[in-house]
Amino acid sequence: MLLVLFKRFLRKNASKDADESEQKLAPEQCVAQIRQGDEQLREQFIVDYKPYILKVTSRFCKRYIDPNRDDEFSVALLAFNEAINQFSSSAGKSFIGFAETVIRRRLIDHVRKEQRHSHVVPYSMFESEDEEQPHYNAVESKQAIHAYEAKRTEDERRLEIGELNQELNRYDITFAELVENSPKHRDSRVLLIGIAKKLVKESELFDSLKQSKKLPVKELTLNCGVSRKTIERNRKYIIAISLIISGIYPFMHDYLNIADDQIEMNEEASK
Repeated sequence: MLLVLFKRFLRKNASKDADESEQKLAPEQCVAQIRQGDEQLREQFIVDYKPYILKVTSRFCKRYIDPNRDDEFSVALLAFNEAINQFSSSAGKSFIGFAETVIRRRLIDHVRKEQRHSHVVPYSMFESEDEEQPHYNAVESKQAIHAYEAKRTEDERRLEIGELNQELNRYDITFAELVENSPKHRDSRVLLIGIAKKLVKESELFDSLKQSKKLPVKELTLNCGVSRKTIERNRKYIIAISLIISGIYPFMHDYLNIADDQIEMNEEASK
């Protein structure tokens, strides 16, 4: 009798758990509701995904991360919140995958800042001959650290190029075409980056691009005061730059020299 009741209890709880799991919103649905102004859900959503954020951070740092003591965890939390604000379901990527990308990018920025602050090494640290400590050369150690960071930077750059290439493919653009179609003259590059920036700022136009995969040539011609021929001739470059500006591609920003302040200065000068 007890065995029968126990089996019924297990079935009942299993059914209840299944119902609850069915009712639980997917991450993309939660983000959509948060973006509509549900700040209470935002707080709960971040709390629920703290173990995931900690896992990504620990994996990036290759060590255990103490949420209460390590700055990296705070950086990752802010990055996760940033991902909520920037996520677009039309990009064809899951929120979790997008959030991991944002967290990794922000941790890279954090590491770079820390390295800049710790750039100077005292002369007394070049050699250590403490009897209680093994003999080591701090310069060689620093070189090893730099080599490790260079390798990790290269891996991150390769990953970023792969992600960008996948996104460009949805618009029938290859990374090779982006490099090939990059304008040779600085003025032309600044002009086209300014057009791409305006495209991203105009949410309706940018949403139209993401949904149709076609550049709104007529609207950009009117908004930017340039000829239709200029936009059509540089269609692929403008699309690619708009995707880079709206996404998380720090290496590509550096490679293409996309500087918001420089672009804004040139826009003001052209008025």
